[in-house]
Amino acid sequence: MTNTESGHQSLWYDAESDTVKIIDQTRLPHELVIASLNSLQDVCIAIQSMQVRGAPLIGVTAAYGIYLALREDGSALESAIQSLAATRPTAVNLQWALQRCSDRLVSETVEQRPGAALELAQILEKEDIAVCEAIGEQGARVLQEIWQQKSATQSQLNILTHCNAGALATVDWGTALAVVYKGAAAGIPLHVWVDETRPRNQGASLTCWELGQRGISHTLVVDNAGGHLMQQGKVDLCLVGSDRTTRHGDVCNKVGTYLKALAAKDNDIPFYVALPISTIDFAIEDGHAEIPLEERDAEEVLTLTGKDESGSQQRIAIAPENTAVSNIGFDVTPSRLVTALITEKAVVPATAEGIAGLLD
Repeated sequence: MTNTESGHQSLWYDAESDTVKIIDQTRLPHELVIASLNSLQDVCIAIQSMQVRGAPLIGVTAAYGIYLALREDGSALESAIQSLAATRPTAVNLQWALQRCSDRLVSETVEQRPGAALELAQILEKEDIAVCEAIGEQGARVLQEIWQQKSATQSQLNILTHCNAGALATVDWGTALAVVYKGAAAGIPLHVWVDETRPRNQGASLTCWELGQRGISHTLVVDNAGGHLMQQGKVDLCLVGSDRTTRHGDVCNKVGTYLKALAAKDNDIPFYVALPISTIDFAIEDGHAEIPLEERDAEEVLTLTGKDESGSQQRIAIAPENTAVSNIGFDVTPSRLVTALITEKAVVPATAEGIAGLLD
């Protein structure tokens, strides 16, 4: 399973050049550009600018950033961790990966650290692929159960998703879209309603690109259409990812997720969250009070970037000059609105008891 027919993951280590290769997600869907990360600074910029994004992928990218930093200076472990930790505040996988790096490398000698850091980053890369595939397999069983209930009266299973929780948000497979891919491979006739996901339009640019690569039926809709589709009986389940989930089951995800969960609850539609266990922050209880919500640059809201009639990439302004902007990147969906969490180990209730069982 890879992002394109040419065989690319979202990220990989190129031993020949001793660099980290990524799909530059800011150039999709109009161009498939492979970028090289050669230094800690390159990695920090890639994360901040969202050349790489998605909680699991950010974590693995950061681990490779540690390697690139230590390759230049084996004593730079702590400063590299601090630089990477400051890039994105919300996604807990970043902190999780950096903690694993610290635990593994702090006792190594300065000379041994680069080799050990590279080995760990490659382990995290492989773990992420295996975990995401397992999430897909767990979730496909959920889709199969719902399809068995629906198949007598309709021709396809309709899923609504928000943002991009696909292979581009991870090293490969994805979280929410891994469920879609495994469900489609199992023969379930699927159709995906894709939220555009303003202001960066990850649904339009990335999710539609991924689904198109795999020939999965999908329709792009504006962010505010989800509730209407649910009222019309055109959504069978909602399926999203997560950037951080509390030990009590509150789910932090791309802003707009909460509104989908509210609409799903009002229309008796199941709302599932697919995530690796590494995205669960067992240190916090209250998502509203304890999760830092990133506020991003106003330009993301004030402008749009796309391809014009000549095929050139252009940025245009869509609001009056000097318009005040609030650009909160995430919101928190309380656990009471979540039907279940789909993890690599099991599908569990979004409760303290259900989540605690994942640690056994």
